Amino acid sequence: MEEISDRLNPGITPEFDPKTMRSTKPGLKRLFITSSVLFSFLLVEIYRSPLPFHDIDSLSDQLESTPLRFPCNFHAVFVGFRSTDPDNLRSQIQDGINQLTHQSSQCGSCDFSLSVTVQNREDQCSDTLAHSSTTCSYRCGVIKRNGFSVGLDDTVDESLNDVFSGCSENSGKMYSVVVVNKENANGGDEVKAVVGKRRHAWIVGNGLEERYGDIVARVSEIFVQVFMNGGREEDSIQGEFMPVGSDGKIVLSFSLLNSNPRDWVYDWDFQRIDEALLAPVTKALAPIANITVESQVLYHTPKSSFSSWDKKLQSYIFRTSDLPFFVNSNEWHLDTSAGASGRSKILQFVVYIPSGKECPLLLQLPNVEISKTNGFISPMWGGVIVWNPGNCDKDSESPSRNTISLQDLEQIVEIFLGQFRQLFGFKSEAKYTTGLGTYKILTSERGFTEWELDVLSRKHTCFNLHSCSTTLGSLSRLVRSLPRMIIKDEIGEQVKYSLKAAKLAQSNASLGGYSSSASSSREARSLAENAFFHPSIMSVSYFSYEHCFAVYSPFFLPVVGHVVLAAVREWKRYKQEKAKYLTWLTRKKTT
Repeated sequence: MEEISDRLNPGITPEFDPKTMRSTKPGLKRLFITSSVLFSFLLVEIYRSPLPFHDIDSLSDQLESTPLRFPCNFHAVFVGFRSTDPDNLRSQIQDGINQLTHQSSQCGSCDFSLSVTVQNREDQCSDTLAHSSTTCSYRCGVIKRNGFSVGLDDTVDESLNDVFSGCSENSGKMYSVVVVNKENANGGDEVKAVVGKRRHAWIVGNGLEERYGDIVARVSEIFVQVFMNGGREEDSIQGEFMPVGSDGKIVLSFSLLNSNPRDWVYDWDFQRIDEALLAPVTKALAPIANITVESQVLYHTPKSSFSSWDKKLQSYIFRTSDLPFFVNSNEWHLDTSAGASGRSKILQFVVYIPSGKECPLLLQLPNVEISKTNGFISPMWGGVIVWNPGNCDKDSESPSRNTISLQDLEQIVEIFLGQFRQLFGFKSEAKYTTGLGTYKILTSERGFTEWELDVLSRKHTCFNLHSCSTTLGSLSRLVRSLPRMIIKDEIGEQVKYSLKAAKLAQSNASLGGYSSSASSSREARSLAENAFFHPSIMSVSYFSYEHCFAVYSPFFLPVVGHVVLAAVREWKRYKQEKAKYLTWLTRKKTT
């Protein structure tokens, strides 16, 4: 329209050429709209929730540079000793502890303080207390020599717990070792050493004052090998040393397998056992893991290995070499838990009832002896017990239906608890033997003694914190290496709460809160795992840019191509129109 108006108005200039000139300045509106559409395709913003990279690196550096240690208060009481210097005793015991620990500062070890009390025959005491031992002290004369009689171990354990009650509430747990000198009352040289259910141990014997060096060595050994390490042969946190899922959950699946129901069918009243025997165990381990229990009865479940008849034993025998082939994964459909998530740990405990063709079935150990429990464990999987019916005579025409008696079921569960302890690295025997002697271990109805739970809490806290730090560090490196990765707010919140729980676990550990530190560390690890394995991250971490380009190119390239061509065409048109306008201005000035 402008060109037509200019042609009809000859008054502007007699030499105006509408093909090469224009009298108005070209507008930028069309170019701006086209460029905006183009840049909207090129400048796509990816939302990334901010992650605390500095805090993640700080947690990792702190765990590496300053291993987490727990306060432990050791107290040795010598009763019935005539003349012994407590300062000298304390120095020797401390040297013994340092030699056994090699002054280790690894994560989960004890930052111990040591106190020593000597009580003579007149119940007069001399002691040397640790500088940090401010919570309580031993009341002189409370422990009597005549209270350590044979057959009163449970009573002694409870009495020692009353003596030192309140000593483990603040600034770490209190562990005590009481040495009682009987002064050759019976004329024997036998030394009895017992470790109780609580956090106390005692050594009783005749003429202990004459065996001063050996007794001091045994006191140091109890503090380190028992109370600090839990009697575990391997004292390392490397690897998955405990069967706990990364989400802090354990599913205990108990299965009763009838090999051939044509011979006999057995059932069990598992609910009564769960309430009476398993509930205290799950409650005791609550800070370590969230444990759920389930049970099932399966039929037609033959084993994969073969057995042989032994005429001398009058039974069928399967050997330890057959154990890798005993579990029949094709016939034993054990993983039926609907409540276990993908990262929860399922421990299988199987009661296998053989068929009439191989009953009774016994496990022969490598030393040719028959196993007392007739069971075995598979690390990180669970345990198996072969239970033979009382009468192996079968009637194929009318198979009998029976229920395992409550007494037999209690024995089975006790064996399972021993296997469960082995899966956690503890011994199933009620004794602990070293080069210095044998220690009797009092068993707890909860499956684990208090000092064993302390060991699990310390080790579990350290393992969880290291796992949390490693997972968050991997997430940090992954996010930094993929700048186009979408980070949702949910992931950022999980990382933030994971770091908060890790710091709380460290704080509780430094204050001596074993259970609270274990619980917080479990939450920290679970949140870190949830953040790392978030579905939005997993879909991108295995999705290369080449694959992304190949998938989305058919959808976006046709549109982007048209937009780019339109922008180029509009830019050329604008340059041409602007040149026309400049030509007109030049011609107008010259005329």
